Amino acid sequence: PPTRLACIFQPNGVFPEAWDVTGIGKQYQLSPILKPLQGLKRELTILSNLDNTGKGHVEMTGAFLTGTKIQGSKNAVSLDQMVAQAIGKDTPFPSIILGTEPPRQGNAGPPISFANTVSWSSETTRVSPEINPRVAFDRMFRNQSGPEAQQKAARRKSVVDLVLDDAKSLQRKASHQDQQKIGEYLDSVRSVEVQIENTLNPQERSWEPLTQPDLTQPEPGIPQDRSAHLRMMMDLMVLSFWTDTTRVGTLMTAHGFSRQNFSFLDGVTSDHHGMSHHKFQEQAVDEYTRVSRWYVEQLAYMLERMSNIDEGNGSLLDNSTVLYGSSMKDGNGHKKENLPVILAGRAGGALKPGGHVVCEQHTPLANLHLTLLQKYGIESDQFNHASTGTIAQLG
Repeated sequence: PPTRLACIFQPNGVFPEAWDVTGIGKQYQLSPILKPLQGLKRELTILSNLDNTGKGHVEMTGAFLTGTKIQGSKNAVSLDQMVAQAIGKDTPFPSIILGTEPPRQGNAGPPISFANTVSWSSETTRVSPEINPRVAFDRMFRNQSGPEAQQKAARRKSVVDLVLDDAKSLQRKASHQDQQKIGEYLDSVRSVEVQIENTLNPQERSWEPLTQPDLTQPEPGIPQDRSAHLRMMMDLMVLSFWTDTTRVGTLMTAHGFSRQNFSFLDGVTSDHHGMSHHKFQEQAVDEYTRVSRWYVEQLAYMLERMSNIDEGNGSLLDNSTVLYGSSMKDGNGHKKENLPVILAGRAGGALKPGGHVVCEQHTPLANLHLTLLQKYGIESDQFNHASTGTIAQLG
């Protein structure tokens, strides 16, 4: 079976005392926030002492998968997109990017819109998440081999050909700076071209799943129930891995500057961003911890689903790496040291769950990304010039 990578982002940090685990290695105890993962404990690696870069929600969100600080409108290629570029050629979609919260606008230093995603396909190109379950499902699983799909793809191909011709002609006349912008636009159009080509000339699959899921199309629209919506997007990611529609998936559980209201949870009255600036007030800390635990409950749901899918030599979870975490430790003060980060799964044998792994203090988050990059067969001795080495405890 192929090896997959899932990157799951949770906004606004956690209350440290409710997240931090006790004990080192396999002899550790899960914290109050992490208790929902008790049944999956042997599949986990809890990492301590990984530090982010930048300041504030926007910059730190942008660095979650790139390891670098946004400079003006530039960042760097993110971990998920690097892996997708290396292993995505064998699937209909090199990667999928999913979310639950509509994009936001405004300014918080860098534009708040930069926190809509953690995925960057180039230093200036953000990949926006799809938040509508029905749209995401149709894009991935609609009939792509029938006569109607073939006709539609042929029509789209003719349009794409015209667009490419016009853009190339314009590029030759443009300034150097505009040539770069047009080049990035062309890359986006070419990704559409590849999808069209896959429809017109379906490639032979390198992996056939041992079992087939029930592909039931979601109802139109965006669910109003927060739990249902997030679990639906998690289900779609699991289905995309199970069917080998893609091998790389990224999920924004919410916007990086999320103000989502969590009053649907018992004992919670305020929005997530507001409670994250808790100032150590007992009520705010309690609400903050309840929301963090709710997010971990959703993660446990997804990991359980993956662990129950048999792929012959192990489960889907065994053949995957799930990276879960937030870009800041504590929203109160936007603390960027000792991030809350979890790895789950075994990457097809390349990773061994290590329990609680304590890195050296102030280890760059980019060291984890470089380690994972190498686990996926990508030869590199640095990650976006932000790493200082790899994490030896990950094997």
